[in-house]
Amino acid sequence: MALTESTMLPIGTEAPDFTIHDTVSHAPRTLSDLVGDKGTLIYFICNHCPYVIHTVDELVRIANDYLGKDVATFAISSNNVEKYPLDSPENMTAFAERFNFTFPYLYDEDQSVARAYDAACTPDIYLFDGDQKLYYRGRLDGNRPNSGTEPDGAELRAALDDLLAGKPAPEKQYPSAGCGIKWK
Repeated sequence: MALTESTMLPIGTEAPDFTIHDTVSHAPRTLSDLVGDKGTLIYFICNHCPYVIHTVDELVRIANDYLGKDVATFAISSNNVEKYPLDSPENMTAFAERFNFTFPYLYDEDQSVARAYDAACTPDIYLFDGDQKLYYRGRLDGNRPNSGTEPDGAELRAALDDLLAGKPAPEKQYPSAGCGIKWK
């Protein structure tokens, strides 16, 4: 699988609205249903990507660690399920159960949400402030599969802590990298 980097949407961009299906609750969800008072963390992921599988436990830990701090988290899969059936909504539900997601896992069937957010890879991470303005986008940390160390989420955790402390967005932000979104 070719390594793809995120496109780094400009800081301050307003979070695009959407309505898509949640594979955990089996209900349609909108952005306004899901935002947190102090921040909203969005993960573009999929079920089969080795970069996601390497980081998923830390992504879940971060979501749980910041839930009580008024930061909402949800994940979105936008992959073409006709070509990648492992990423189907049914498999998304199973993936969320397997990794104990405490947050919605949304299926972007027509890929319009990924396009609106300019998502490019999995995982692709976006953190919006309480006004739904982009605060951080990029990688979880400097870790990669087969690096010999486990992900610690240091860069994303630092951005979350800075956001909650009222600090400006971090000046230095590195793109995420992983499998490219599987476009139709």
